[in-house]
Amino acid sequence: MSKVRRVALIIYSLFFSSFLYGQTKNFTLSGYIKDKTTGETLIGATVYANEIKAGVVTNAYGFYSLTLPEGEYTIISTFVGFQSFSKKVKLNDNKKLSIELSGTDTELDEVLITGEREDANVSDIQMSTQKMDIETMLKIPALLGEVDIIKSIQLLPGVSSVGEGATGFNVRGGGIGQNLVLLDEAPVFNSSHLFGFFSVFNPDAVKEVKLIKGGIPAQYGGRISSILDVRMKEGNAKELTVQGGIGVIFSRLTVEAPIIKDKMSFLVAARRSYIDILAKPFLEEDLRDSKFNFWDLTAKVNYDINDNNKIYLSAYWGRDNFGAAGTFNSGWGNVTGTFRWNHLFNDKLFLNTTAYISDYDYDLSFSQDGTDAFNWKSRVKTYSVKPEFTWYLGSHSTVTFGAQSIYYDFAPGTTTAKSGGQELPPFALQNQYALENAIYIGNDHKISNSISLQYGIRGSSFTYLGPVTTYEYEEAVLPNTRRDPIEESETVYGDWDPVETYFSLEPRLAIKYQFNEKSSIKASYTHMAQYIHLISNTSAASPLDVWSPSTNNIVPQRGDQYALGYFRNIKNNTFEFSTEVYYKPMRNLIDYINGADLLLNPYLEGDLLNSTGRAYGIEFYLRKKKGKYTGWLSYTLARSEQQTEGINQSQYYPRRFDQAHNLTLSNFYTLNKRWSFAANFSLISGTPTTFPTNQLQIQGYGIPHNVDGVRNNQRIPYYHRLDVSATLQGRKKPNRRWEHYWVFGFYNTYARKNPYSIYFLPSEERPEQGEPAPNQAIQFSVLANIIPSVSFNFKW
Repeated sequence: MSKVRRVALIIYSLFFSSFLYGQTKNFTLSGYIKDKTTGETLIGATVYANEIKAGVVTNAYGFYSLTLPEGEYTIISTFVGFQSFSKKVKLNDNKKLSIELSGTDTELDEVLITGEREDANVSDIQMSTQKMDIETMLKIPALLGEVDIIKSIQLLPGVSSVGEGATGFNVRGGGIGQNLVLLDEAPVFNSSHLFGFFSVFNPDAVKEVKLIKGGIPAQYGGRISSILDVRMKEGNAKELTVQGGIGVIFSRLTVEAPIIKDKMSFLVAARRSYIDILAKPFLEEDLRDSKFNFWDLTAKVNYDINDNNKIYLSAYWGRDNFGAAGTFNSGWGNVTGTFRWNHLFNDKLFLNTTAYISDYDYDLSFSQDGTDAFNWKSRVKTYSVKPEFTWYLGSHSTVTFGAQSIYYDFAPGTTTAKSGGQELPPFALQNQYALENAIYIGNDHKISNSISLQYGIRGSSFTYLGPVTTYEYEEAVLPNTRRDPIEESETVYGDWDPVETYFSLEPRLAIKYQFNEKSSIKASYTHMAQYIHLISNTSAASPLDVWSPSTNNIVPQRGDQYALGYFRNIKNNTFEFSTEVYYKPMRNLIDYINGADLLLNPYLEGDLLNSTGRAYGIEFYLRKKKGKYTGWLSYTLARSEQQTEGINQSQYYPRRFDQAHNLTLSNFYTLNKRWSFAANFSLISGTPTTFPTNQLQIQGYGIPHNVDGVRNNQRIPYYHRLDVSATLQGRKKPNRRWEHYWVFGFYNTYARKNPYSIYFLPSEERPEQGEPAPNQAIQFSVLANIIPSVSFNFKW
């Protein structure tokens, strides 16, 4: 029997055994779990039958389906931070049971992360996954006192950035373009405001944040590093609520209310920064019209049509503006829109259909006296439809299957210019189009009380489409040098003509062996394909970086990840400990020749190199979840390396975001009902950088030179920072809904001048006669002082 047939037989047997289990004579209990106060559905709430200890958790829309043998059961529903629900149910037919849970303030004060069961780290099969709720983020000391999702997840093991003010985040040695960031299932191509100091996600509108670093389920695809899945609130279906805050740099306001009580509601959340307005009186006259701000607006409407049909419509608009009046302007922003329809075919078959549009655009312009000007615009648009079915075969098996189609429209650059008052002919790189399709199936299968499996497969295809003109490129004369297009290779394709098609099979497997209720061991394997590429050769990605599809010359990135972990709860779930090791080989990464020209280059593909990468490491995580003092300690020991022919003598060299050591300590202490305190400490290895190895003397000037073209041959000094904050709750008056609190903070408390980069310039000292001209090292620090903050937050 061939190897392919044996694998197919194993997968068939696993799915078929699940099907047989679902065909025994049982009855099904199903419904939704919601927050009694707001009507919000609860993701990951537990529903189980106490008598036989069989249970399930709610899906991303709060729905559950539990199939049991006929009988009478005590049905218990729990969700951390809420009072448990218990009810006797006689199950002699398929029944509906929707549950509303009441919140418990005491539990919320004691539990650090509330969006999961207390023992989820041990009992859940999924590994390398962490959820962080808004209650936790509100406690974390933040820059200028403003809660930020991206900065919060950087405190978790395996997550980092290249420095203060860097856009995006890195996960387990992957680049920021290898993370799929979703807002209500629509991709966000730039997750940062203000050059990386804040994220595009308004915390007042966010319901759940889930980061998947490994063991990625089959329903996710398109990136080889991680998934950041951000779900928005649905809007209070019970009553009008208003909340917001006034801070040093921006203010925010959120309104939620029912349109039809318990059936239809909305949410609108807005933010606007005003640092440029506050700075205007202190600027010189010619700079007072400068722009340096961002704004965003988040909105959502949902409607329960009936017991079997629900619809959701959510949208996001956001933009950054940066520039000096009459000199230059730059702007970038995201627009997303998501439509979702939930449909119940029966008690066991749930359908969610998602359609979205995502539009990311950026522009840059310069002008001088109205006679000389330059303007550049670029954008990426995606459109997608994704039907996904969840089939609850029984309490031991849940099958997820579906398909997705994504259409890409890349506009790499369009320019207009004026010189000496004369308009120059416009210039535009050709648009690029592509179609990505995928089908997938996965199964969460409980073999026994000790062993659980999550397995599946994703099949995907990617077609580079016309209209486009393509070229083939000459072989490089020397490694790491520009390749020119072959003129006679020029080929013109018409609308929707297929240029190149790629296929991928992406198997997924995870296994959990649970020793007892306190500890388990988990292992996973994931193969991923990524068909679009972030083109950036800067030390940190910028809003003006270019996205490109896979073409006839750029092949898809591919990555595997192997992970193994041990998970343990201590002292009645008060403490949680985990350690994971991982290894990630990656292929077809993008690298660049020395002096690569990435912007407005019609022959960009000739400046790109194909590269191999690898990342590996071990993560430790210890968290205290209950009591007046809570917090976590996270440590990651890791490497991320790249190998490219002709660079670094074709040997592996560290990637720009390689960090050997990453230690974070987050502390939270509740003194009483009004005062609470928090402190964060981070200690991170310096990231790699390239220093010259010697110096050439030309006409008395010293020219830095790098022998053999070695990259990232040195590291900048260690990064470390301490942040502290104090929260003062306002006095609550009986029978009044008004709540408020103050947050006082100090960011970079001991004023550490953390280096972002180090570069070299000729020294101002005059050299001795006959001696070489000296160079001086310049350290650049983005934030070099202590930054105090105060913010006022309210809810009604």
